[in-house]
Amino acid sequence: MRVSISNYRGCLLGGGVSDARAYGIRDKNKDLISDNTQMTIFTVDGLVWADDRAIKRGVYAYIPCLFYSYQKWYYTQTGNLADKDYDFILKGEILEWEELFARRGTGETSMTALAGSIKNKYGTIKNRVNSSKGCGSVMRVAPIGLYFWKNEEMAFRIGMESGALTHGHMDAILSAGYYASFVANIISGADLAYAASKALSRLRRHDGHEAASSLIDRAIALASSGVPALKAMEELGEGYTAEEAAALAIFVCLRYKDDFDGAVLAATTFGGNTDSIAPIVGNALGACYGLDVIPHKWIATLELQDLLAHGADTLLGRVDNIAAGLE
Repeated sequence: MRVSISNYRGCLLGGGVSDARAYGIRDKNKDLISDNTQMTIFTVDGLVWADDRAIKRGVYAYIPCLFYSYQKWYYTQTGNLADKDYDFILKGEILEWEELFARRGTGETSMTALAGSIKNKYGTIKNRVNSSKGCGSVMRVAPIGLYFWKNEEMAFRIGMESGALTHGHMDAILSAGYYASFVANIISGADLAYAASKALSRLRRHDGHEAASSLIDRAIALASSGVPALKAMEELGEGYTAEEAAALAIFVCLRYKDDFDGAVLAATTFGGNTDSIAPIVGNALGACYGLDVIPHKWIATLELQDLLAHGADTLLGRVDNIAAGLE
């Protein structure tokens, strides 16, 4: 098992520093994060919110809480509420962090979906909000894997449902489930290759898996092949769609499994959607190897490093609380 402060912080800070490397903007001696890490932070908020509600009421409501946490993110980016009845979300410590109100390359698919989700109606697997297969469904779900590490099936399911809140194509929904499952497998103690293959087996149990599963399967094969990294990544796509993003991240994680710096370099320079691939890679490698593999100088200059560390510690403190919700 990798249920430790080092691995939980490694996951969130690894994603954050990789995001900052790809985003490439420095301000006031801080390396800035993009909307990818912002939404990851709000995923942590949603899970903790659901956990708090369950302690008080005895009922888990992960998806509604994730939805309202993403509505908080929408508020930080626009200054508006999608629905006036959502004013109850305007509380809690997360909104006290001024840096989260900065608009950083915001994904329009998520913005549009959240803006249209009024009267407590939001996207689900059965009632989809659009036909988008964008990678935004994947880049924010690593905390779900951290939280549900004891139950890979639950990680996959909540990952899917969280993706469906803003992205309606099954490739996006399934890819989000796959990546959450992958992270859960890593925390449970699996090596990267087995974690990827095990999550792939679960993906194949779902209808409509073919596009995502075939590309991820190809990524796993390419990672252990002699094909040069850049050529292999070009074969897998640019990473703007969810299944391409998941496949590219798996390839980089497996090809550079012992080289965090090299993995981040590959993810940030291959010529595709580096802003999203890099944090997905950083989350997984940080979860696997912990803080020690992340250059300290990157963490020292990372925007919101304290909030990311706090979020990791809070999730770690909650993982033993969810047993009732898994039975």
